[in-house]
Amino acid sequence: MQFDINRDVLLKSLNFVQGVVEKKNTLPILSNVLLNLRNNKLEIVATDLDIVFYDEISQLKVVQEGNTTTSANVLFDILRKIPAGTEINFSLKSENKLSLKSKNSDFNLLCLPPSNFPTFDDKFESEKIELDKNNFLSLLNKTKISISNDDTRHYLNGIYLHATESNKNMFLTGVATDSHRLSSSSILVNDIKNFASIIVPRKTVFQLCSLLDNIEEKLTIQANANKIKFTLGKISLISKVIDGKFPDYQKVVPKENTKTLTVSSADFISSVERVASVSIDRKEGVKLELSRDKLKLSVNSTNSGDGNEVVAAKYNGEDIVIGFNSKYLIDIATEIEDKNLTFSLKDSTSPVLVFDNSDKNSFFVIMPMKI
Repeated sequence: MQFDINRDVLLKSLNFVQGVVEKKNTLPILSNVLLNLRNNKLEIVATDLDIVFYDEISQLKVVQEGNTTTSANVLFDILRKIPAGTEINFSLKSENKLSLKSKNSDFNLLCLPPSNFPTFDDKFESEKIELDKNNFLSLLNKTKISISNDDTRHYLNGIYLHATESNKNMFLTGVATDSHRLSSSSILVNDIKNFASIIVPRKTVFQLCSLLDNIEEKLTIQANANKIKFTLGKISLISKVIDGKFPDYQKVVPKENTKTLTVSSADFISSVERVASVSIDRKEGVKLELSRDKLKLSVNSTNSGDGNEVVAAKYNGEDIVIGFNSKYLIDIATEIEDKNLTFSLKDSTSPVLVFDNSDKNSFFVIMPMKI
């Protein structure tokens, strides 16, 4: 196996591999990346057994075909430190030694035989669904903030993707909740009636966001009962889905909230961040005092003092005092596209609905906390 490749081309692919491969593995082969040189192309494969990353590179000079596996982390670290634009020669000297040579550098990396690398059945019988890349990335960003970290309820450790219908239009809807807050976002998709509802795991979501942020290619998805495949050009990401039933989230979406608070998103975020800085561990919630034309925010910490701030706001109900986790407020407010935040409230103990007036297909629910 021997080939020449530009450092930048290979580094871009290995950068995505870092999000898939676990640094510490009981199986050493899972710390490695598979380099498979055939048909004048370099296939790159990495996996943690739950996610499989595929890439195909054709911008290289093939001298001799072959394959091997070597440490994904070590190879990435070396390439990262080699000057941009450098041409690198790869040559497999023996089954367990891969040579890397550039103008001024010479490395020999240890290898494991490719026969030890896991193989996968990546065939999908379902039809490909094409999605708008930017819209889908927005859906993921708005919902991933509410993914639960509670491993006892594994079915909440991801985003629930399912088809929904509204006004005779079909949507792909993503929902996530950690029982303290809930995020829902939908994008218009025509050919999605046969899409099977699935829960995409947290790690897959974050890896997918990284790909969508950096690759300008058409996005297609295919799903079956236990796997989902995302394809962007030559790159594919195949993931197991979470086995479990997502709760009926519609039951927790408030229907009787009649009081409305409108406040500038930028002012609100800045104000929450300032008053919350009084609380060292952020465990003390932020208290919101709502009145006709203003909103008072305050944090009182027994260990470090208190902070108070007033921002201009519009509110149409009787005065209310309500408390929230400051991080949850900032997470939600940051994902609002509109210049204003709109809160829909009932009282100081009931769930609060947060709307984005620039995206009518997204909303958030946040539970108050006692302060």
